[in-house]
Parts: sequence; C-alpha cells; structure tokens
Amino acid sequence: MHVVATIWLQRFGRIENGGGSSGLGRGQALGGGDPEKVLTLYADDAVLWGTLSPTVRSNREALQDYFVNAFKVLPGVKVAFGDQLIRVYGNAAINTGNYTFSYVRDGEAKNLPARYSFTYVKNGERWLIVDHHSSAMPSPPK
Repeated sequence: MHVVATIWLQRFGRIENGGGSSGLGRGQALGGGDPEKVLTLYADDAVLWGTLSPTVRSNREALQDYFVNAFKVLPGVKVAFGDQLIRVYGNAAINTGNYTFSYVRDGEAKNLPARYSFTYVKNGERWLIVDHHSSAMPSPPK
C-alpha cells in the first residue's frame, strides 16, 4: 500500500456503510460490482464525470446509471490506485492521482489506465465524494 494511502486511512478513518476506506473503499466496492456500495461513498448532490461517460452525472439516479452500465462494460472490474496527491483544507479534501481498472472480456485480461480527481467534504464523521472526474490516461507523446 502506498504511503499516501496509509496517511489517508489514518487521517480520515473508515467510511461507514461503504465497507472500506475513502479512496481505497471505492476500489474494493468496484471489485464487488455493487453500484449501491459505490454510491454510499458519494454525497447526495455529488457530481461525476466518469471515465466511460460523455456526459456529467449530477444526480443520484444518473450516478447509479453510470455505475450499473460501467459494471456491464467492464465485467468483474477491479481497480488499483497508483500515485495519489492528497490535500486537506479543513472539512474539504482533494485527492488527485491515477488508477488502473482491470477486467476480463471474452476471456482476455484488459487494463484501462485513468487519471482522477476526487473532492471530499466531511459530513459528520464521514468523508463523502462531492465531485469526481476521471478520464482515460492519454498515450505518451511520440
């Protein structure tokens, strides 16, 4: 586990109902393929511009639709978090970094590297995602 992820866990603790920790909990929930578990990590008014979406998702139903479809497009998806840059500003935090989605399609292992930004706001004892942007990692320049 990366040092930054360890600091994130120590600083922010566990997310209740999500079964994991802030950034890493999302990865575990994705591995479980359960949209409802993923949604517990997001505030009710969260905004998502997902890796697989050409549009911004700005309400609960749209977020749920995104994750239901993502689990269909990326069967058995798992996520591995890479480098993370975490900054904390009182009751808000920003986590910028990269992750790699892995899945199997037609018997072939596939990887989708992506970059992300999560913005969290502390709600009581829980840190909830209020803004999430993710996009496929561009190819290196030639």
